[in-house]
Amino acid sequence: MMGFPGGGRCVRPTPEELEDFGTPDFTIYNAGQFPCNRYTHHMTSSTSIDINLARREMVILGTQYAGEMKKGLFGVMHYLMPKRGILSLHSGCNMGKDGDVALFFGLSDLLTSLASVIGWDALFSMADYAKCIDLSREKEPDIWNAIKFGTVFENVVFEEHTREVDYTDKSVTENTRAAYPIEYIPNAKIPCVGLHPKNIMLLACDAFGVLPPVSKLTLARTMYHFISGYTALVAGTEEGVKEPRATFSACFGTAFIMLLPTKYAAMLAEKMQKHGATGWLVNTGCLLNANYKKTEVFGLEIPPEIEGVPSEILDPINTDGKLTDEILSVGPIF
Repeated sequence: MMGFPGGGRCVRPTPEELEDFGTPDFTIYNAGQFPCNRYTHHMTSSTSIDINLARREMVILGTQYAGEMKKGLFGVMHYLMPKRGILSLHSGCNMGKDGDVALFFGLSDLLTSLASVIGWDALFSMADYAKCIDLSREKEPDIWNAIKFGTVFENVVFEEHTREVDYTDKSVTENTRAAYPIEYIPNAKIPCVGLHPKNIMLLACDAFGVLPPVSKLTLARTMYHFISGYTALVAGTEEGVKEPRATFSACFGTAFIMLLPTKYAAMLAEKMQKHGATGWLVNTGCLLNANYKKTEVFGLEIPPEIEGVPSEILDPINTDGKLTDEILSVGPIF
């Protein structure tokens, strides 16, 4: 089975489970208002997130960013789960009307409305941790309607008396967040579990016109692109990033992995092969039933035409390696 979206926190225990919860498997000490000593040897700031796998403890100092708890525990899962044959992934899932499941890999901004903690063969979390800068009812109606009593805001600016949030205010940071239970999303799959995925989407945010909008991957090339994790940082993802910048994030989650990238890639390939999943490298969409031509350099299989997309931009050789206005105007075609 495939564990579905999560990211805000771990699966919440039921009241019955809390009555006899026992000793926690892992303990987090969050002292975000207390800075660490940045003059300590090898310390470069007043912020630190330290994990002791032997004692199963994590200590957070000098940062009140709630995501550190999620990310820290996600790193722990990336160490523990593969040892049990469970593949932990920085990705999102969705399910089609017929129950077909697709798995999406990408950096956080590419997974905006898809939560980002997935386990193949396990369920990790049942909450969403949505970015809400410039949020509007028109652009993201599901997230907009999910923000209600019980939601925890972070880094947002609001009017003190009315508590009305200004989603356009970036004075604190562009990385504004809203955390809420996944059941606040009307079309969420509850419980967050589905069948094994049939399509694996590697979402490369290619800002330079090098890769085609969509290409089908062999199993070996899926492993290659999964390990390389080529994409682009966009404004708001990291401090100081104002324009798209090429980056490589192994397994699309370098910050979380604790084992060699090849370990996760091998597990992904094994599960894809076992369950008959198809790999895709995607900028704007995918198409399964089409005739493909293979590129000379990367061996990518490119469809000659896709409805709603100018055919001349499907092969990057026609764009001279530059991002054209036509590519920018296409948008998602799922």
